[in-house]
Formats: sequence, C-alpha cells, structure tokens
Amino acid sequence: MMTTPVTIIGAGLGGLTLARVLHVNGIPATVYEADSSAEARTQGGQLDIHDYNGQLALEAAGLMEEFRAIIHAGGAASRVLDSRGTVLAEMPDDGTHGRPEVLRGDLRRILLNSLPAEAIYWGRKVTGARSLGDGLHEVTFAEGPAVTTGLLVGADGAWSRIRPLLSDAKPRYTGTSSIETFLHDADERHPAAAKAVGGGAMYALSPGKGIIAHREAGNILHTYFELHCPEEWVAGIDFTDAAAIAQVAAELQGWAPELTALITDSDTAPVPRPIYTLPDGHRWDRTPGVTLLGDAAHLMPPSGEGANLAMLDGAELAKAIAANPGDIEMALTTYEQGLFPRSDAAYADANETVDLFLGDQTPFKIANLFTTALNAPHEEPAQS
Repeated sequence: MMTTPVTIIGAGLGGLTLARVLHVNGIPATVYEADSSAEARTQGGQLDIHDYNGQLALEAAGLMEEFRAIIHAGGAASRVLDSRGTVLAEMPDDGTHGRPEVLRGDLRRILLNSLPAEAIYWGRKVTGARSLGDGLHEVTFAEGPAVTTGLLVGADGAWSRIRPLLSDAKPRYTGTSSIETFLHDADERHPAAAKAVGGGAMYALSPGKGIIAHREAGNILHTYFELHCPEEWVAGIDFTDAAAIAQVAAELQGWAPELTALITDSDTAPVPRPIYTLPDGHRWDRTPGVTLLGDAAHLMPPSGEGANLAMLDGAELAKAIAANPGDIEMALTTYEQGLFPRSDAAYADANETVDLFLGDQTPFKIANLFTTALNAPHEEPAQS
C-alpha cells in the first residue's frame, strides 16, 4: 500500500496527468498551483497530440473518449510557404496521421474535470523548497502553510523552483524569440491571411525567421513569428505600444502582405516569448524523495513534443509509483531510467526541428519532407 504522500508542484498538463493516473490507480496526490484558479490565464493554442506519447498518457489516464470529443477536425492539415506566399508543399488532414489537434485549454479542462476538486490547491506560488533529510522535503508558499512530503514532484515548468534540489542547470536563451499574435473572425475580417493559412497549420519560412500559424476553432488564426535575434532586442520593444509592431514588421520587409498581416493586424497586443532551453541531455543523480517532469526536467526548443513529453512523463511516473507502492526509491529510479534516454532523443529532435524551420536550407528542406511524407504517411515531418 502507498503510504507516502505524493506532492505535485504545478497544474500543467504533466502534473495533472500524473495526478490523474495516480487517481486511476487508487493513489491520492495533491497538486499545488500558483495560478489563482483554472481560469486565471489563457492556456496557449493548439497542440498536436501524438499516438506514440501524448495519446499513450491519455489512455493510461482513461480519458481517450473525452480526448476524441475535443479534437479539431481538419486541424492537422499542413502547408509550407515561402516568404512570397507561394505554396511549396501541402498535406491534407485525412485522419490517418496519428497526431490530431486540440486546444491546450480543452485538454487541461478534461484533466482537471477527472480529478477530485480537493486534489488541487490554487493560489499556492512556491517560494522555496529544501531537503529535510531521509527523503523528506519542505515546500513553502507565498500564501498558505508550508508542506512536508516524502515524495515531491516538480512539474512547475521552465523556471522550476523544485529543480535546484536536483540540478544546478538553469535555462539559457537559445538565440531565437517568438512573437505571438491572434486574428479573430479571420475569414470575414482578414480573408487574405485566412486563405494563406488554410485549414490547419501554415509554415512560411526563411533562414533565420519564419511565421508559423494555426487555424483554431472559432475562426481564429493563432500565429508565432520566430526570429533569430538578441534577447535584448525583444526586451527593448514595448509591445503595448501599437507603433512598436513596426519594429517587428521591419524584419519582414519584402514578405507577402497576406503573411505580414498575421503579425501587423493582430487583434491582441503581440506577446514576446524568448525561447529557452536546458542543456542537451539534462539529467541528475538520484536524489531521495524528489524528481521532475516536463519542462522542469527537459526544457527544450519547441518541436511539437513538449506537451506530449510532459504528459508521458506524468503517466510513466504514476505507473512506476503504482508498481512500487512500498518502495519510492525504486519507483523513482525506474521512472528516471526511462526519462533520461527519452529526453535525450527529444533534445536531438528539437535541435533538428529548429534547423529544419530556420536553418540555411529552409523552406525547401521541410517542403521536401512534406512531399516525402505524402508518399510514406508514417514518416511525418515535425510539427509545432
């Protein structure tokens, strides 16, 4: 019988999957989340959930029926354009690709709804964590009492407050930033941009910069402008100032207007998102009573795998705990023996994806991969 309390820091997809799969196995867990409520902030855009990791986690969570109900039909279609708006390659969504698209917020909602309400403490921002010895740890919060636990899991993302218990590694800037925009009522108000994006994902790419856009439910175009640039350049732009977008648009001089409109015509203030990574192959020595999952464990450039990996991490950790309820160290050892090589492979794929999207051979290299994938449907290009 499991007698050690499981304490999870972070109610993102990975932490919630861990809590849910533990719940399915009759093991209680408590999740502490900094946000004041589930609706405190938007949860990002569309995710492609893969049949070889994210969907396996949802199967372990017993949530495949709920997952199928939130799939954006047709959303897995993809196209590659050059900077002039010419379509170089296109892949339809015929339902056979094994990576359907869903909104992150919808996915988080079905996980939240699958847990007892008392399992999650909202408004509990971690201020510190320390070892008490013998596998025990104390976590303190900005509000609310401290918690002592015999099994602490850091599922608290890129800037994890739990990671320092295990590792000195800190996120570093990758040299690339992303600027996020939204166009609403796209077909009516932004028809040229909507036509360029098509029914799913659109990649308009050139060396060092690219526009990645998704058509989301509700006639929304959700766009990320990726740019190799100094971190200081992005930090120096006041994105609440409407005139500031001209500084970004200047980086797209000569691009087709239907593509630049995805940035310049945003219906919301653009949001800068510098991209950070932990060192390739990040790992740590086995430390009693504590481990990490998701971005806290293996933050890497976006390659379409981050959410999928976090959910699989959560499911695999839960299964290891369920299989070793009386031996926490065996459970954590088993989990980390699978986590580290899985993370290594994902880092390699992420670095390859960055080169594919923004390297010297873009957009033609990715267009060729799309063309190849059409002839061999199981060999799909990476998607974000």
